[in-house]
Amino acid sequence: MVEDWLGTDLDRWTRRVVRRHFDPRTGSPYWLRRAAELDFDPRDITRHEQLTAFGPFPLDVLRSQDPSELVPLAVPRPLTGRVWDSGGTTGTPCRVFYTPDMLLHRGAWRRWSFVSEGFLPHRTWLQATPTGPHLIGNGVWEAAELHAGQVYGIDMDPRWVKRLIRAGRLADANEYTTHLLEQIVDVLGLGSVHYLNTTPAILQVLRQRHPDAVAALDGVRLSGTQISPDMYRDFVTALRGGICGLSYGNTFGNAAGLPVGDEGEPLAYAPNYPQVTMAVVGKEDWSTTVAYGAAGQVRLTVLHDDLFLPNVLERDQALRHDCGDAWPCDGVANVRPLQITSSAPEGLY
Repeated sequence: MVEDWLGTDLDRWTRRVVRRHFDPRTGSPYWLRRAAELDFDPRDITRHEQLTAFGPFPLDVLRSQDPSELVPLAVPRPLTGRVWDSGGTTGTPCRVFYTPDMLLHRGAWRRWSFVSEGFLPHRTWLQATPTGPHLIGNGVWEAAELHAGQVYGIDMDPRWVKRLIRAGRLADANEYTTHLLEQIVDVLGLGSVHYLNTTPAILQVLRQRHPDAVAALDGVRLSGTQISPDMYRDFVTALRGGICGLSYGNTFGNAAGLPVGDEGEPLAYAPNYPQVTMAVVGKEDWSTTVAYGAAGQVRLTVLHDDLFLPNVLERDQALRHDCGDAWPCDGVANVRPLQITSSAPEGLY
């Protein structure tokens, strides 16, 4: 399945998705309304690079409108499935509806990453990531159903931590971190967990307070922007031969970690092509791609049959990464928050 996706012509895929969402009879209600405001006919688009004509996608749409408005009417109504929330770092959470095909796409890429990184099937996982409305929590299903594992979980509300940080209640935020670690150590203490799926921030504290628990693992898989090459090297050392897998992304789209060099740099990621592409653009000019190896803002484009989000300007910065012949599009490397402020804290993620 993944091999077929990687062989997809991106321009042809772009035409397919755009025409589906702008079909006058079966397109998505939101994009059909937007079409009347555009000074071009979206159905005339023939190349992926032409998607810049739509301008940056207004994320307030995902904060205020019914997520079903972005799903083509070609998907039978009433819709059945989950609405997922973003973390709400920069304001009210964004919400998107995932059809079964979208979840399968994400899950297939996750399983591909598990296999590529060396995580074995029929093992026991602990999923210590945001839960509730957060898509990363769906990793329980991905590890259990798609990778034949048994999975434990914990309770984690990243919005509460961010609220505490915004209010300057750092002691309370630290107490919440301790609460999470107690849950994690309780499960790890059973002695039957092989792999841990968590965030870099949590693993950092876990290895400092409970190094033996980390050393006993066969591997960890990390999702989040708070990881540097130095942290990666520390994690590899703490695991004492265990696997350290990486992924990057959010509720809209994800990227798989690429093999890391002996020196732990760069930490590169390739998007879940062709439904997700990522560009690194100038911080002052979102429409211009920077040179390979240069830093800029991450621009995400989502091209699912059932969800079209062009030119999402992320709150992250990265280096533009050349994936070579191994990937049909650019990747990103050494991702980190574009800016951390008291009003938009990273918290535990």
